[in-house]
Amino acid sequence: MEPQFSPLEPADRFHLNAASGWLGLGDIGSAKEELDQISIARQGHPVVLMARCQIFMGSREWKSLIETTEVLLRDYPTLHEAWVDRSYALHELRRTQEAFEALLPAVAMFPTVWVVPYNLACYCAQTKRLAEALEWLQKAVEIAGERDVRAQALNDPDLKPIWNEIKFGVD
Repeated sequence: MEPQFSPLEPADRFHLNAASGWLGLGDIGSAKEELDQISIARQGHPVVLMARCQIFMGSREWKSLIETTEVLLRDYPTLHEAWVDRSYALHELRRTQEAFEALLPAVAMFPTVWVVPYNLACYCAQTKRLAEALEWLQKAVEIAGERDVRAQALNDPDLKPIWNEIKFGVD
């Protein structure tokens, strides 16, 4: 279930939309400038924080990403993006087993979100638990459909240890 948020004021929504546009164009600096123009009272709004997460992701500011997702998870634990982003940041900091353990509870919380088992597959592949990686990838396939997941998996360097098995089909 997606949480409901209070709406932003029009001026703040304008800056959030502009930031989103800049992010879509890959201009992280301009996106950050737009978010910085949002009123101080709304800087902690969850959609503003989620946009900041995208900025931190794009600028590879992993510690800031973890801190921001922790705030989101404290107040909005049903945001699957925060679970996924936090674990991704941990993985990028070479804390892959911790990333796996931090994301594992999200499996039961988000049974229809394929990216959760997909990322668990990545973390297993990177920690040399290849059979388990294939099992998690199969769960992602069951949720999203084989074509979409398989195509992404065959281009994901985190899953390189199981590419041969993916090429011949996931059971």
